[in-house]
Amino acid sequence: MRIAGIRTRRIAVSLALFSILVLVSRTSNSFLGPFLAKRVESNIGRQFAAESLLSDFRWLLVSASLATIVGALLIPTFQRVFCRAVEHFQVHRSVPKLILHGFFKGGLSYIKDVASLPRSANVAALRDSGSVSLSMTSLNVAAVALWTVGVFAALYAGALDPSVRVTSSTLSSIINGGATVMMAVFIDPHMSGMTDDVIEGRVSESQFRRAVVWLVGSRLAGTVLAQLLLVPSAMLIVGVAKSL
Repeated sequence: MRIAGIRTRRIAVSLALFSILVLVSRTSNSFLGPFLAKRVESNIGRQFAAESLLSDFRWLLVSASLATIVGALLIPTFQRVFCRAVEHFQVHRSVPKLILHGFFKGGLSYIKDVASLPRSANVAALRDSGSVSLSMTSLNVAAVALWTVGVFAALYAGALDPSVRVTSSTLSSIINGGATVMMAVFIDPHMSGMTDDVIEGRVSESQFRRAVVWLVGSRLAGTVLAQLLLVPSAMLIVGVAKSL
């Protein structure tokens, strides 16, 4: 999104269109919680229920890691498509028309034409992290790990101790809230500042792209770290739920 905003010089429009994608993503993710909660409730009392649920959650975390890898590979394609969407919106100023154009008026064929994988030269250049410091990368890893593991850990805590499963499930919002605060206070302002620096010519676009990819890499590391945090987080949630 930020790369497309820089290329089109339409930062505000890019943010507005990206917020629609975020809304769709969060709405789709909201369906996952009830299905997982139902599975936990259906397995409570069965033999080896906790072990079975733990295996399910670990596979879901693996799918999150795979999705992050796929997303990283689609960055070149998506930035071209998003640039086209921003330019189209500047002409028609209508999100419904933009959606119709995307699905029925050549949008899908355009995606096919511009689809490409990251170039090997760009991958080799990733040894330079751009303007993203190690501390910022580490914070992103931690925030993504907390965000990824929050719901799973809370539900697994309910399987470990069914007597506090309702309290445990509500504690996931605290974990996700902490991750959201980290993103809002540290990561997003830093990337917004870098975006302005590129617009003003103080940072090159290639440096900014490398910084974005480094953050995507740290996101992948966060989903892997979530695997390690799943059981300890669930046990901590059980302890907190019992102490309330």
